[in-house]
Amino acid sequence: MRVVIGVGGGIAAYKSCSLIRSFTEGGHHVRVIPTESALEFVGRATFEALSGNPVHTGVFSDVPEVPHVRLGQEADLVVVAPATADLLARIAGGRADDLLTATLLTARCPVVLAPAMHTEMWEHPATVANVVTVRGRGVTVVEPASGRLTGSDTGAGRLPEPSEIFALAMLLAERSDALPQDLSGRRVVVTAGGTREPLDPVRFLGNRSSGKQGYALARVAAQRGADVTLIAGFTTELPDPAAVDVVHVKTARQMQEAVRKFAPDSDVIVMAAAVADFRPATIAASKIKKGADEPDSIPLVRNDDILAGLVESRRNGDIAQATVIVGFAAETGDEQGDVLTYARAKLERKGCDLLVVNAVGEGKAFEVDDNDGWLLGSDGSESALGEGSKALLASRVVDAVVGMLAIQPSDHR
Repeated sequence: MRVVIGVGGGIAAYKSCSLIRSFTEGGHHVRVIPTESALEFVGRATFEALSGNPVHTGVFSDVPEVPHVRLGQEADLVVVAPATADLLARIAGGRADDLLTATLLTARCPVVLAPAMHTEMWEHPATVANVVTVRGRGVTVVEPASGRLTGSDTGAGRLPEPSEIFALAMLLAERSDALPQDLSGRRVVVTAGGTREPLDPVRFLGNRSSGKQGYALARVAAQRGADVTLIAGFTTELPDPAAVDVVHVKTARQMQEAVRKFAPDSDVIVMAAAVADFRPATIAASKIKKGADEPDSIPLVRNDDILAGLVESRRNGDIAQATVIVGFAAETGDEQGDVLTYARAKLERKGCDLLVVNAVGEGKAFEVDDNDGWLLGSDGSESALGEGSKALLASRVVDAVVGMLAIQPSDHR
């Protein structure tokens, strides 16, 4: 894939180096187009070394190749990170006064802009209007992260981590269209990761869930305009997604409490976490030792079924009737039935609106970056989600959720 990476003149320009490397290590052909201001932060030689291609900023460089037209025409994907307030304004105004803005005018491929600026600049009406304008032209403008900015300032406007920008950009390349803002005004709760049920101060019962699928769902929902709360159990050191409120928990009961807290105000609840079915009946106060005093067995008790409890709460009116509830099922087949046989039974038993079904096993679903599966609906519908990145699967699940929300108004104000 031919990728153009634009770099605006902000302090976050240094992060573009990691983004460039992600694309080149993925086997993609990368051309970097910085603004003149960007070169004040990162030198031309760095961009050329990382991309393996020459770097220019003006439309009069290498004139015979007509780069201000050719680069945009040939690109399969354009990513601008960081996109400063000034650069956003010039893009919204249709300017073509340097190589980057001229390239953006000729590009007909997916375009991703990752803004980075101080909070006051991001929230200024002029920037807000520019973002609306650019999105209206089919460009994906990534919601920025919140956190430490230049100096001691903190707030919204921080550039998302390069790995997150890369994942969103690759999703756009897979979808071949912009992420719509079709969840604007909606409140979404997503659970992710596994739970850990302590046996003693050292050991626990756990599972292999990495949390990657749940994080992808939260990220996609937030970038489609939703107000997202992610309730995260144990994950493989995943960074918090941009524009997402993250609540970290450890045990199944802690996750249940967090879900109960946020569910009543939600339009959508996606239970992607791998919640432990059982926990030890008691937790030893000190490490369980080998030897004469070691237990013959460790009694377990069943954890409450959080998903079934949500459906019951909706039935009782504690959660709005219009709330869409999505469950996940990691299944294996056996001589009694295949994956879908068990999944259909689980959907009927749980009573949720949608059930995402993954076949699990060695190299499948857990601890990998790709996924596939099926989507079962309470109306009897069944569709294959297809194989692809976990971000792509998340996008397809969100598409189905949006379809359900479109036929029922929100009960929340």
